[in-house]
Amino acid sequence: MGPFAAIRRHHKDQPITLLTTKPFEDIARASGLFDDVWTDGRPGGSDLSGWLRLRRWLLGGGFGRVYDLQTSDRSSFYFRMFWPGPKPEWSGIARGCSHPHANPDRDTMHTVERQAEQLEMAGISDVAPSDLSWAKADVSRFGLNGRYVLLAPGGAQHRQAKRWPADCFAEVAVALVERDIAPVLLGSAAESDLMAGIKAKCSEAVDLSGQTSLLDLVELGRDAVAAIGNDTGPMHLIAAVGCKSVVLFSEDSDPALCAQRGPAVTILRRQPLSGLSSQDVLEELD
Repeated sequence: MGPFAAIRRHHKDQPITLLTTKPFEDIARASGLFDDVWTDGRPGGSDLSGWLRLRRWLLGGGFGRVYDLQTSDRSSFYFRMFWPGPKPEWSGIARGCSHPHANPDRDTMHTVERQAEQLEMAGISDVAPSDLSWAKADVSRFGLNGRYVLLAPGGAQHRQAKRWPADCFAEVAVALVERDIAPVLLGSAAESDLMAGIKAKCSEAVDLSGQTSLLDLVELGRDAVAAIGNDTGPMHLIAAVGCKSVVLFSEDSDPALCAQRGPAVTILRRQPLSGLSSQDVLEELD
């Protein structure tokens, strides 16, 4: 959220619209950093009507400047959708844009530093770390009255090498219960089988898969003893809010480029990730 806040400060008297996807809508609106949030920005490759709808929205938005913080091939292609013009000012890596991130080594930079440098080249130099103090949620419905540790055993389905074995998470869960700490499982509804496997070995684990919003994750992170998880999106939010976080990396992703940032983050990396023992992870909580 740091880059968004910096853009808001720089354009304090101008309307700002965020183009994102549906899962991020609620937290984006709650941030107060945007005047509008649009969530129809990822049409499929063969979705002609979706692409035409996106182009009409871009052309009709009256945008004076676009900050492309994703800087992917897809998002850079959006610059071409303003053909034949006029085109807005554009911060990113699209060929011919007005404010290019002109660093040939940008792909070797961590996302945080890369985006800060990109904005600096566009005239914004006050990018601060993410401040999530505004993010609030009522998590009383989960009934977590005592000490708990958040566990995020899931991740992208197509990148299984990024996942620490479920049995290892189950071992950690059992050890936490022995310490009178509740293990709380976080993930999507699609990961319910993964969570069920962990609960089969630790019945005391609290399964919240498919029940938490991004705002819920922030609130849960504030009060947690710690969090342990794979290199997943939820761990970025939890770490940023100040929760003691142990994040597990394999060679399938590089912490130098995408490690979670926060005041109390420990990165453990093994290849393969199954070579990391539950005791190795538990020691980081002591």
